Amino acid sequence: MLLIGILTGLIILVLLVVIHELGHAVAARRNGVVVEEFGIGFPPRAWAKKLSNGVLFTLNWAPLGGFVKLKGEYDSANKKGDYGAATYWQKTKILLAGVLMNWIVAALLFTLLAFVGLPKILPNQFSVPGDTRIDSSSLKIASIENGSPADKSDLKLGDELLLINGQDIQSATELAEATKANRGKTIDITYSRGGEEAMTKATLREDNSDNKGYLGVGSTQRQEIYATWSAPIVGVGTTVQLTAETFGALGKVATSFVQGLASKFSSDSNVKKEGDAALSYATSSVSGPVGILGVIFPQMQAAGIKPLLFLTAIISLSLAVMNSLPIPALDGGRWFTMTVYRLMKKPLTKEREESIQTAGFIALLTLIVLVTVADVSKLLG
Repeated sequence: MLLIGILTGLIILVLLVVIHELGHAVAARRNGVVVEEFGIGFPPRAWAKKLSNGVLFTLNWAPLGGFVKLKGEYDSANKKGDYGAATYWQKTKILLAGVLMNWIVAALLFTLLAFVGLPKILPNQFSVPGDTRIDSSSLKIASIENGSPADKSDLKLGDELLLINGQDIQSATELAEATKANRGKTIDITYSRGGEEAMTKATLREDNSDNKGYLGVGSTQRQEIYATWSAPIVGVGTTVQLTAETFGALGKVATSFVQGLASKFSSDSNVKKEGDAALSYATSSVSGPVGILGVIFPQMQAAGIKPLLFLTAIISLSLAVMNSLPIPALDGGRWFTMTVYRLMKKPLTKEREESIQTAGFIALLTLIVLVTVADVSKLLG
């Protein structure tokens, strides 16, 4: 199953990158720029064919995505058909077309899921009143505190909580309210395990000042949004909402990372402790190729088609957001560099552009290596 999950993840990631690059290629051709090569994977080359439109289509041995090679792919190039000879607006469309393609893929997948069940991951997740409904699965135990009332009872991870003293429990809120109302008392808990119902007793804690709960369990409940005619609206609305959430999360991770690094130069032990916590949050909040292919995709693939489609949509949206950032070597970085030099009214020579993009690529590669090391550490730990 692990190998199947990894292969599934690899195919999906390559497909999403190829769609991204296809956006660049189509936009380039529509704006008079010659597309010299469109490749799936990276060299060495395995197979090549010249298409009727003059584009060299290639399949390459390194299955790490894809690429498009444009004629005169420098801002200073000025021959007919060169990327550099295009207008500022044409270059903007070409550079950001890949971002748009990934964003559209995410919106389409969220639309499809809205018809069959879109996972609800935000408390205020977008929906259309009057057409959408929210279905909830049973409440399951996701964690049990050591030494807690739950730990001393017959409850186990994965059990479905059904009744507390005969009261129907359908949400984490109802569980919290029922245990609070019976704090310090011995209660009957009806649960289901493997499709069979059973009952156990537990004496609840009287105090919850540590926020570990009166019963001492962490719960999980899958909720899904269903829509009919409004599914496209829900799909686009969800994409817009998660785009904003992604930008916000990236900002928080970046801030925590900088705070963590800065704390290393402080002599204050409290500052260092806070910095270590911030750095730990930053590293645990991101995943690289190893984490995505080795852990996330196998888990989602085993969970079923809907979680896999949802993950694909999230990654497609993440690719769109990441490539829109003003980081050299990424689409947004190339556009930002071009715009800054245009505003300064200075020529962006081939040498300058190469230096900026190379520095950005090295920084990006370093970040990928650091994240990969963190992923491996998590797997080995």
